[in-house]
Amino acid sequence: MPLQSGAFALRTCHSSADGPTAVVAIPAKDEEERIGLCILALARQTRPPDAVLLLLNNCSDRTAEVARGLSRRLPYDLYIAKHTFPAPIANAGNARRLAMKYAAGLAGRDGILLTTDADSVVPEDWVANNLAAISAGADLVCGQVQLDAMGAASIPPHLHADAAQERELTRLLDEVGRRLDPEAADPWPRHTEAAGASLAVTVAAFTRAGGIPAIASAEDRAFVSALARMDARIRHDPAITVTVSGRIHGRAPGGMADTIRRRIRQRDEFADQSLEPATDAYRRFDFRRRVRLAWRDLRAGRTLREELAIDIGIPYASFRRMLNNHFFGATWANVESNSPCLVRRRVRFTELPSQIAYVRRLLGQQTDACPVILKQHIRPTHAVNAT
Repeated sequence: MPLQSGAFALRTCHSSADGPTAVVAIPAKDEEERIGLCILALARQTRPPDAVLLLLNNCSDRTAEVARGLSRRLPYDLYIAKHTFPAPIANAGNARRLAMKYAAGLAGRDGILLTTDADSVVPEDWVANNLAAISAGADLVCGQVQLDAMGAASIPPHLHADAAQERELTRLLDEVGRRLDPEAADPWPRHTEAAGASLAVTVAAFTRAGGIPAIASAEDRAFVSALARMDARIRHDPAITVTVSGRIHGRAPGGMADTIRRRIRQRDEFADQSLEPATDAYRRFDFRRRVRLAWRDLRAGRTLREELAIDIGIPYASFRRMLNNHFFGATWANVESNSPCLVRRRVRFTELPSQIAYVRRLLGQQTDACPVILKQHIRPTHAVNAT
């Protein structure tokens, strides 16, 4: 069933016998070579989606014809929406925002939205695993991304080595966070990715967050952050992995392809922006634990001591106002952005081996029964002594 730009005559899909209505949103720009693999992978699902909404974003190739030619072979309804964005806003963020908006109309208020990329191939249990995680209580489910074999083979070995070190430090720091301030909705094992190539969200949570943020790129991370500020139950499920192309000429400026191409030419000075020195990460997780306890105390009517405000470097009156928020996630985001102790510093690629070794030693010094580590290494004050 083709849907042209500007036509909003969408009707809500009927719920599947296998549970709530599940609709997949896929933004695509000139993907005639890959779109067939993408939508056929969705056809092989153990629990197929009820519908797929393919948003053609400023396409000039045969993506629509290829997709339409496969429609009779699909166990789900395929909707094709064409949209031409003006040049200033013709970007991946706005394409996914519109695709998800259309898909939400199809899914209905009790439905589930999933999204992936047009160059991705999802495994046969992708829909089923996402729905299972939501059924278990998640509002939002984040999957992991891996490169396809051909794309991975075209990338120089030193980039794979750098990426492996980034992943290892990310995993270790997340383990520190899990031990210091565990999150019931996201138990171990888990991961830390938030990629548009694999997200699933209830329509209710999607609506509460106001949809995908209207930004040019990194809309996936921004969307997850928006839901985190609203205390949504976010699950980073390690059982969910999608395969994407490892091309170096992508469709989205600032995306994975640009990063790969830039690093092939010259190694970046800094690793991924989510990484920070181990002592900084400890301080962040420990403060988050303490702020969470203070937020709960205030909501329970208990007295708020000034010690934490002093330690975190925020005037007591301002800190108390920050805590007086219905959502802990919003409270913590406000504290992070205002505390001089929590200014983020980057990790250089040359520092990754020493940081990894340091965190491994620290984790070996503690057990799950002890919630606090590194007491002898850093002080919970304004000092920032990096390793």
